[in-house]
Amino acid sequence: MADTATTASAAAASATNASTDAPPFQLGKPRFQQTSFYGRFRHFLDIIDPRTLFVTERRLREAVQLLEDYKHGTLRPGVTNEQLWSAQKIKQAILHPDTNEKIFMPFRMSGYIPFGTPIVVGLLLPNQTLASTVFWQWLNQSHNACVNYANRNATKPSPASKFIQGYLGAVISAVSIAVGLNVLVQKANKFTPATRLLVQRFVPFPAVGPAGDSPDSCGPAHAHLGASSHRHVRAGEIETSQLEPEIAQATSSRTVVYNKGL
Repeated sequence: MADTATTASAAAASATNASTDAPPFQLGKPRFQQTSFYGRFRHFLDIIDPRTLFVTERRLREAVQLLEDYKHGTLRPGVTNEQLWSAQKIKQAILHPDTNEKIFMPFRMSGYIPFGTPIVVGLLLPNQTLASTVFWQWLNQSHNACVNYANRNATKPSPASKFIQGYLGAVISAVSIAVGLNVLVQKANKFTPATRLLVQRFVPFPAVGPAGDSPDSCGPAHAHLGASSHRHVRAGEIETSQLEPEIAQATSSRTVVYNKGL
C-alpha cells in the first residue's frame, strides 16, 4: 500500500515541473474548476475542440501510454502537467470511456461544430420545400441519435427497441411540427413577404424543441446553435460543498449525482 502511494507521489512529483499555467494533473478529473461558470465554460470548449479530430493514430497511442505510465507510477522524468492534460484530452475526445474503442469522427463531441454547422445551415435555409424541410429535420435528428448512441453508457446496455422508439419519436415530432408551422405561415395572408420569410427562419427552433425534450429522445438538436449540448447518460458524483451556494442549499445530501454530458 505504501509502495503504491510512493509511486503515485513520484509520478505526480515528476509532473510538477510543468509551466505555471497548467494546474497539477489529476487523472480522470477536469482540468478546469467546475465550481464556477467560467471553469465549466472552459471545460466545455475543451471537449468540443475540433483540433482533436486531426490527432494521428501514433499520437493517440502515445497519449494513452503516457496516461498508463502515470497511473502505474512509471512516468519518465521531465513530463509536464501540460503534456498530461493534453494526453487526457486526446484520449477522452477519441476513445469511448467504457469500451475504449474509437468513436466515429462525426459523432465525437469534438465534431459538434464542423459536422453540426452544415445541418444548422440547412435547417435555416429560406424558402424550403416540403421535401427539404423533411430532409433537414430527419438529418438533424439522425445525427443527434448517432451522437447519443456513440457516447452512450456502455456499462448499462439498453435494448435497441428503446433507442429506435426514441429516434422515431424525435423524427416524427420534429418533421410534423416543422411542416405544420410552414403550412400555417404560408396560409397567413396578413403577413408581408418579408415577415413571412422572417417567421419561417424561426420554424426550426420550436420544431426541434419538443423532439429534444420528448421521452427517450435523441437529444437537443443542432438548431440550438451550440447553446445546448447533446445529452449523455453517463453520470458522475460530486460533493455538495463544491457546488454553488444556491444549489448546495437546496439539498441536505453530502453528495449529488449529475449528468456528465457537456
